[in-house]
Amino acid sequence: MPRVGPDAATSACSKPEVRNLKEAQSNKTVTQLVLATRNAGKILEVERLLSTHAPQIKLRSVAEFNLDDVEETGDTFEANALLKAETIARQTGLPALADDSGIAIDALGGSPGVYSARWAGVHGDDEANLSKVLQELENTADADRGAQFVCVIALALPDGRSMTVRAEVEGQVRRIPVGNQGFGYDPIFQPVGFSITTAEMSPEEKDAISHRGKALREIAPKIAPFIGA
Repeated sequence: MPRVGPDAATSACSKPEVRNLKEAQSNKTVTQLVLATRNAGKILEVERLLSTHAPQIKLRSVAEFNLDDVEETGDTFEANALLKAETIARQTGLPALADDSGIAIDALGGSPGVYSARWAGVHGDDEANLSKVLQELENTADADRGAQFVCVIALALPDGRSMTVRAEVEGQVRRIPVGNQGFGYDPIFQPVGFSITTAEMSPEEKDAISHRGKALREIAPKIAPFIGA
């Protein structure tokens, strides 16, 4: 029977350890998910919902990477969500989750729609966007102020595979902003069946009925199987 020297024994014992370490690192990478937004409000919403529905996923913000913002050039929520998710997945080499959302107002022919975040000209200026919408609806009767919050969430992998989900919540545009919770158009959006705006709701109340909450609850149980976590 051949003798095994100390060096050979050490080498033989270390191989499984190295292999297991690589497997652990690989598994850790797979369970990471990059959220393709710098919007603090969206990040908090996604973190709350994923912690409940997909706790095994480690969420990372795109702000952790030295990447340029993805220009939203699509003319639909689906196109913009996919564009952001696919671009970030390709650039980071990690699965990416992105959403495009906004408000579609009946009296404005579905606008602001995909331009919701920059309706007044500057991206993310909530106060200016609200003011412009309210001015445009100034002479619109209450019965004609129907609107929908729309959210499309896209999940993309570095290999090019992707999926999307879409959710909406019906409501009405109030005449003056009310409430200091939430962000975006929350202060002027009153969901059907409620007497308050989404900006007057607690985070838990809003998550239960919001367009993003609905979309996240639909996609959350599909994330881990889709990315192989």
